[in-house]
Amino acid sequence: MRGFTISDFLTMLAAVQWTATLVVLALAFGAPLALLLARMCTGRSWIARLVATGILQLVQGVPVLGLLMFFYFGMPVFLGIQVPALVSVGAAFTIFTAAFLGEIWRGGIQAVHVAQAEAAACLGLTRWQTFRHVIAPQAFRIALPATVGFLVQLIKNTSLASVVGFVELARAGQLASAATFQPLLSYACVAAIYFALCFPLTLWSRSLEDKLNGAR
Repeated sequence: MRGFTISDFLTMLAAVQWTATLVVLALAFGAPLALLLARMCTGRSWIARLVATGILQLVQGVPVLGLLMFFYFGMPVFLGIQVPALVSVGAAFTIFTAAFLGEIWRGGIQAVHVAQAEAAACLGLTRWQTFRHVIAPQAFRIALPATVGFLVQLIKNTSLASVVGFVELARAGQLASAATFQPLLSYACVAAIYFALCFPLTLWSRSLEDKLNGAR
């Protein structure tokens, strides 16, 4: 048995890159899907609204851990090939991000008064032009604080990837704890790193909420 050393802490810091990778992948692929779901929920087609609402309710009703298990163990079965852990875990967080960001952005779009769209129609703008130049900028301001707040939740939820053996920050803490038999110190370091990542975003979210609500 060896003691906890600075190299263990540096290994945890190095594992942050994989936490960041999961967050970037989830946002890069989940954000476009979230926008699509938000537009479907706020569109005129009742079929699109029904489908999008069903998807949102289904995904939001499933724990993130359930999504991870499904994609990590289920994708190789359905596809018949071995899927890299990064792909399966990234797919799970992409779906998670799409559902929750879609709900946030749906609320932002619906919070824009209908008179804005009516005024744009009177000016001869198409539906796409109305959304791009009138609705979207206002919805973005409304939904931005909640979006940043969700980013904090996403960062913390990436710790669940450790359950399937993906070596990100939480998994690095588990390995250090097993090697040194000092779980309190190991997980205290993990918690401190998560705090350092999330606390500035929390402050930014609160600042945006105060600023943008005051601007409205």
